[in-house]
Amino acid sequence: MTVHRHFLLFKPYGYLSQFTSEFEREKRKKRFLGELYDFPVGTMAIGRLDEHSEGLLLLTTDGRLSEQMRRKDIEKEYYVQVDGLITDAAVAQLQGGVEIGLRDERYQTLPCRAHRLPAPPTLPARGRRIRDERHGPTSWVSITVTEGKFRQVRKMTAAAGFPTLRLVRVRVGGIVLANLQPGEVREVAELPGTNYPMNPAA
Repeated sequence: MTVHRHFLLFKPYGYLSQFTSEFEREKRKKRFLGELYDFPVGTMAIGRLDEHSEGLLLLTTDGRLSEQMRRKDIEKEYYVQVDGLITDAAVAQLQGGVEIGLRDERYQTLPCRAHRLPAPPTLPARGRRIRDERHGPTSWVSITVTEGKFRQVRKMTAAAGFPTLRLVRVRVGGIVLANLQPGEVREVAELPGTNYPMNPAA
């Protein structure tokens, strides 16, 4: 019997979604998940969050479970603080899909669920200040996608005319960020909402 281990992490701002680097220069200048917790050998992140994004990151030692959780029907919900007071037209544009750049090509995102949040969500303060309020108002929007292109949500809000200032992933499938704090790691017996047996016989 192979017993796998599973973790929930609130990835803080400024950390890469990898455990270390083979490059000494990068090791000196960047921060990694391995600094947050003594993860067992073979642990892998299920999906990624870029260095400047925060929130829920799932980790496991089970490669088959990791593949299952990467399916395109798994929803990822983000709370996004944008520059300016986002309009109904911009929200509708996000819902219908927008054109973004991926490498040297243009890509049309799939329709998604998006809505303006009536008030700023209750989230821990970010380690680095967003910006001075004198630079104008901001607003929050919830965006739920099933895709995972590189910096996709940031590119989506920019394409709709409202650049992202802060991005926090709050849900993956049926798993929510809940009361996790930045940098906190919680080991769980299983990842809720998955259909795959957690500890199958080897």
